Amino acid sequence: MGSLDLIQQALATASGGGKAAIATVVRTDRSVPRRIGAAMLIRDDGSRSGTVGGGEMESRVVDVAAEAMADGQPRLLTYRLVDPSTGDPGVCGGEMDVYVEPYMNTASLLIIGAGHVGRAVCELAQWTGWDVHLWDDRPEQLEELDDAVNSYGGVLSEVLADIPLDARSAIVMVTRNVPLDVELIPAVVKQPAAYIGLMGSARRWSTTKKLLIDAGCSEDEISRISTPIGLEIGAETPEQIAISIMAEVVRATSTR
Repeated sequence: MGSLDLIQQALATASGGGKAAIATVVRTDRSVPRRIGAAMLIRDDGSRSGTVGGGEMESRVVDVAAEAMADGQPRLLTYRLVDPSTGDPGVCGGEMDVYVEPYMNTASLLIIGAGHVGRAVCELAQWTGWDVHLWDDRPEQLEELDDAVNSYGGVLSEVLADIPLDARSAIVMVTRNVPLDVELIPAVVKQPAAYIGLMGSARRWSTTKKLLIDAGCSEDEISRISTPIGLEIGAETPEQIAISIMAEVVRATSTR
């Protein structure tokens, strides 16, 4: 099966909401099971097409492909196939490099709070290419949103199961008060997002943090929250605040 066929399959998987990765042999030296250009498609449902050599080495490639599909980052792997007693995944006598490239949908941004700032963040995030999801417990705040926005009401802890959050995702909390933050954060900090930011003053956060600890949140969970949210640029209007927030989101998710 050619590389083009595998790429088309990977793109089809991603467009259908799944994840895939293509592992390609890009360098060989001496005796190895496959030559340059050999490729394998690994999907997040466990299915595969093609091969990069089989055996323990291929098993390790599959494991790394799962990691790449989790965080969206490619990998370049080098394998010595000489001495299994020292940890090598084979005895062919050579070396090979395998490049693993993930294919998946656009990273998701969950905005919690559909007030003036939340709507401004939503508009800017759409413009900058995120898969945007917007939640608010007030139905009136979700009215008249752009049809392209994935909007949610109801109980957030139940809604989270329907939002495609992964290690590339970001969560922006622009909520209206401390009691709501205390209600929502225990579920939010359990999500596999790269960034979780919360709007509010240092004093508000001090109160929120104490209440969260009293409610059973651990220090490790609470430490995932970045607050006050946004880069300090002297922002005042909702639109300016949205710029500061998205700048921090981009910085946090692009430097992992």
